[in-house]
Amino acid sequence: QVQFVESGGGLVQPGGSLRLSCAASGIPFSIYTMGWYRQAPGKQRELVAGITSNGIANYADSVKGRITIPRNNARNTVYLQMNSLNPEDTAVYYCIGRRTPLAYWGQGSQVTVSS
Repeated sequence: QVQFVESGGGLVQPGGSLRLSCAASGIPFSIYTMGWYRQAPGKQRELVAGITSNGIANYADSVKGRITIPRNNARNTVYLQMNSLNPEDTAVYYCIGRRTPLAYWGQGSQVTVSS
């Protein structure tokens, strides 16, 4: 059974940091491309960051320089390290694992940036 379990969301003040985790089971994690999407109220889901099986990362322009997406294949876990957060980063964050034609989603984690 494939499972992606997210953790680490919550409320943070503007300028603060937060790290999301996504622990995968039931897949050969190291060969999957992993990513994080987010969906703000009233908006479409958008890609935040992705990382390939060989560690090549890409980022949305809106988060470059503030967010990184490390992965730990020994722990079957991908992270989203978010720094210098602002209210526009408020959204539900979803992790995704892809290996064509398969794709699996996490349950979503709420991140709220507010003073």
